[in-house]
Amino acid sequence: MIHDWDDAYANGAHIAGADGYPPRWATRAADFRRSMADAGRAEIDLRYGEAMRERFDLFHPEEPAKGLAVFVHGGYWMAFDKSSWSHLAAGAVARGWAVAVPSYTLCPEARIADITRQIGRAVEAAAGRVAGPIHLAGHSAGGHLVTRMACTDGPLPDPLRARLARIASISGLHDLRPLLRTRMNETLRLDPTEAAAESAALQAPLPGLQLVCWVGAGERPEFRRQNALLANIWTGLGARAQAIEAPGRNHFDVIDDLSAADTPLAEAWVGGGAASA
Repeated sequence: MIHDWDDAYANGAHIAGADGYPPRWATRAADFRRSMADAGRAEIDLRYGEAMRERFDLFHPEEPAKGLAVFVHGGYWMAFDKSSWSHLAAGAVARGWAVAVPSYTLCPEARIADITRQIGRAVEAAAGRVAGPIHLAGHSAGGHLVTRMACTDGPLPDPLRARLARIASISGLHDLRPLLRTRMNETLRLDPTEAAAESAALQAPLPGLQLVCWVGAGERPEFRRQNALLANIWTGLGARAQAIEAPGRNHFDVIDDLSAADTPLAEAWVGGGAASA
């Protein structure tokens, strides 16, 4: 039984050297953006709405793109923007995909339901620039947001739903109701109605969907439970769903393998076969 819900969802306190991750992410992301811009393969700060943070970056492969991949960042809907995550596009780009990385308005300025709609608009804007299938990946809160795109009550219009082929939720949060018990909810401002409505695990998946729920085997028990939860429920609702636990990975380094083309995580996102760690 969980008595301390804040600790149950605390990540940095349980990861050695946690403070060093964000600056390393930012440096690697800036280096990747610079190299892609120098090659003429980056479009930066494209608008998908009127809000200040409604912007996305789009990175192109050398050859015509196989389709559109979108990565949505985490930070408990309260932190970060697209500028820290550009390097995570590298693996998919090397595999021939165009990759969009959006920012979104953070809580408490926006509610989580608002952010869900923003990501829908970001996917739609990026899909207007890139033809072909759409694969989505998100980390932590981003895992929540990309799985919401795959719900029958999600914000994507029908033509984009038809193009949506695969979702990779990495350390995703799929049932938001436990967050009502945390101090962070003073910022998130979730109420029971919104927490239930925004929980992918309580919604039905779009038909024909392929879902990979991927988590580090060294993550907090709640993240491992949330990972297994969605794959379990959506399998029962007809989705082709897998739950993967990556050995030796924690909540912060579980995403590292997106930056290389020949990794199981990159395969889970933009590959064509079954995923494995």
